[in-house]
Amino acid sequence: MRSQELLDTLISYPTVSRDSNLALIDFIQQHLNALGYASELVHNKDKTKANLYAVIGPSEKPGVMLSGHTDVVPVDGQNWSADPFTMREDHLRLYGRGTCDMKGFIACTLAMVETLEPKKLVTPLHLAFSYDEEIGCIGVRRLLEKLQHNKVQPRYCIVGEPTLMQPIIAHKGKTAARVHCHGVECHSSLAPQSVNAIYLACELINKIQLMQKDIIDNGAHDTDYDISHTTLHVGTISGGTALNIVPNYCTFDFEIRNLPIDDPQAILNTIQSAAHDITSALTKTHPSVKIEIELRNEYPALDTGTSSDIVEFIKQLTGANAFSKVAFGTEGGLICRELGVETIVLGPGSIEQAHKPDEYIAIDQLSRCDVFLQRLKEAMYSQSITA
Repeated sequence: MRSQELLDTLISYPTVSRDSNLALIDFIQQHLNALGYASELVHNKDKTKANLYAVIGPSEKPGVMLSGHTDVVPVDGQNWSADPFTMREDHLRLYGRGTCDMKGFIACTLAMVETLEPKKLVTPLHLAFSYDEEIGCIGVRRLLEKLQHNKVQPRYCIVGEPTLMQPIIAHKGKTAARVHCHGVECHSSLAPQSVNAIYLACELINKIQLMQKDIIDNGAHDTDYDISHTTLHVGTISGGTALNIVPNYCTFDFEIRNLPIDDPQAILNTIQSAAHDITSALTKTHPSVKIEIELRNEYPALDTGTSSDIVEFIKQLTGANAFSKVAFGTEGGLICRELGVETIVLGPGSIEQAHKPDEYIAIDQLSRCDVFLQRLKEAMYSQSITA
């Protein structure tokens, strides 16, 4: 199976997000060049990483974009039974970092492109392969900035994250923030004369917990998600230097994973207001006391309506009548927001295998993706997709 052979090659490139992806991108670009297809690269500022973008077929028409990220999460500290960057087959499964998330989809896409007859394409095929998705959908933003200036945008986008080849029409958005709590230090024997930064953090964390409870009790719910409501979560905290010093600084990180119906900025504003309330009385005697909230990263939710044209298009290709929603995020929300492109998430493998030691994809999942992409190819031979 050609997609399996290509996946073997893709896995051999250890494109952990902290490292360069250029060797893999060069392989893909040379692969396309050999088939006669031009592509362009959109690099990061340091020229150490790149997105790849290509259009095959009549570029003056709207088309279908296949989107995937080339980076993978680290393997450090994980107990792998074999080299994670050498693909191995066992019991109809292919093991290796990125097999599932999400080089399997990229391999299937490249295999399908080998079979294309470009002169038969009524609708063009767009390929978009990004970097640094795993650390907050970073790389694709530079690509989208460039694509915004194109006269013709894709009509549809399929993001090939692992969904067991089940079409996904919505996912939650994510906002990540860091809170900096500034108190006033002193000897612990004189603690009442100071302001404990850890206490400031604890007060705000308690407010966040109360906000979460209110969302659960009174906020929006969508039972199509495993967790039906927007979630607030504090993940890390650090503060203090010694037990006999009242700490003057404490920091913690929190995230918001919001339903499409909920506005994460409104939630951030409420948290900011709570921080002001905590410090307002203290600043009368200790003017340096403050709580600062630093936005670290955000990507929007995806919410493709069931009546959207892409849903009907995917129904024709898959025969699916049920479309699901997931809590994990993808680049799909950004693609939809920045380009106005109707987007779904659909790809081989299970998200339950992603980011784990001995990550794998079932060979059957690759086969199902191959079949789907061949159907997509045939549809693009015969259907003109217009905006």
